[in-house]
Amino acid sequence: MLNLATVLEDSAREAPDQAALVLGETRYPYSLVNAVACQVANLLVSRGIGKGDKVALACPNVPYFPFVYYGILKAGATVVPLNVLFQPREITYHLDDSDAKALFCFEGTPQLPLGERGKAGFAEAATEHFIVLPATPGALESEYGETLWAALDGMSPEFSTVQTSGDDTAVILYTSGTTGQPKGAELTHQNMLLNAIISDEIFPRSEASERDTYLVTLPLFHSFGQTTLLNGGFRRRATLVLLPRFDPAAALELMRRENVTIFAGVPTMYWAMLTLLHTDGGEVPTSVRGAISGGSAAPVELLKDFQATFGLPINEGYGLSETSPVASFNQPGRPGKAGSIGWPVWGVEMKLIDDKWNTVEGEGPGEIAIRGHNVMKGYYKRPEATDETMRDGWFRTGDLATRDGDGYYFIVDRAKDLIIRGGFNVYPREIEDGLTTHPEVSLAAVVGIPHPSHGEEIKAYIIRTPGASVTEDELLAWCKETFAAYKYPRSIEFRDTLPMTATGKILKRELR
Repeated sequence: MLNLATVLEDSAREAPDQAALVLGETRYPYSLVNAVACQVANLLVSRGIGKGDKVALACPNVPYFPFVYYGILKAGATVVPLNVLFQPREITYHLDDSDAKALFCFEGTPQLPLGERGKAGFAEAATEHFIVLPATPGALESEYGETLWAALDGMSPEFSTVQTSGDDTAVILYTSGTTGQPKGAELTHQNMLLNAIISDEIFPRSEASERDTYLVTLPLFHSFGQTTLLNGGFRRRATLVLLPRFDPAAALELMRRENVTIFAGVPTMYWAMLTLLHTDGGEVPTSVRGAISGGSAAPVELLKDFQATFGLPINEGYGLSETSPVASFNQPGRPGKAGSIGWPVWGVEMKLIDDKWNTVEGEGPGEIAIRGHNVMKGYYKRPEATDETMRDGWFRTGDLATRDGDGYYFIVDRAKDLIIRGGFNVYPREIEDGLTTHPEVSLAAVVGIPHPSHGEEIKAYIIRTPGASVTEDELLAWCKETFAAYKYPRSIEFRDTLPMTATGKILKRELR
């Protein structure tokens, strides 16, 4: 048997009293998390849901997420995590597209009316069961319907996990759908379990006599947080400190209060924490031993700033929902390289290809293709889309990269973000990295906009550093001196904020 739920079951057996989760002042031991997950599994079986069935979960970073996530897996069913920012129409689409038989939905808050949206989306879908995860722990009633605690009444806290094979689908993770409708990547128990083990092994580890503490503010419905923090952290028997909504002040306070040893985030999270530390002069947390970044390429200036401030490097990795997600990492035992996504992890191959799948030798650039135990089975119910992106076990990522003589990979940009100006290729990340070297530029996003003669023109959206007064004309003049003639932005727009996904990635399609 190979079931992803073993990462919880093994830790509950070996360290039952160890704190698995912390939310606010409440601590949840591994034994309790496992017991509630067993109750959820018994509930599902009692409702006729079992091996191979799909069950959706719409929940922020609160204890309900692992309770239900592992309960679904124990029952042999497939978890379909939903973005908590979805509107009713989007919830309906994901429920129907995944053939979900049930939806576990967080009740929500005034700031996040998830219960209201979930109920409305469920009402238009073919899904049979709607179970509310109440905002008040232990609540037996909700205006949106049956609560989890009422449904679990009388359910045993023991359950014999359903036998699943490595090739059975454990999770369906939906892509962001930047083009066309979102597609569900089918990830197997083997995909997810091996990726969790690899994440555990490559993340820095505390002394043998100590327990690691992870700060979990990456959304657990997303592949990055789900694999590296939830599954990888539970496999390590770490304590996971939950922060449902990222806030730099709250994150830094939790690091100090809970002696957090591992932080994983996207570049904008690091940027926000560093900006706060530099402006407010707060105490830098000293317990952090590992800082992990993924989701998008971190600007080199940000990497330097973090190293100088925290006294340790940010280790960058790379992956996608379709690769479970970790594919490469700046790994222990090898010197890290600033701006690099490192080497392929154990059991994974990477190469560069052109648009016709031909291998690109040397430094490139080329599109990254990945093959290994981490690559999905395919897109759920979409054989044509699967065939477009997979060939002979290789998955083409849509990400452009170069490779140096030591075998380290460096992301150039997303293929879809590439700007072609007057026949010249312009990579936004290069311009963004350059812009952030300006002392009055805090964050930059560069996009291509339509142009009648050049095809595309280059535009930069800028967040200035606190107190900065640089004007558009001054910054344009600086850009003209800094970049080649075909590369520098022709227009600049200053913003107080930039649009971002729930995971902290800048939404360039909205800027465009």
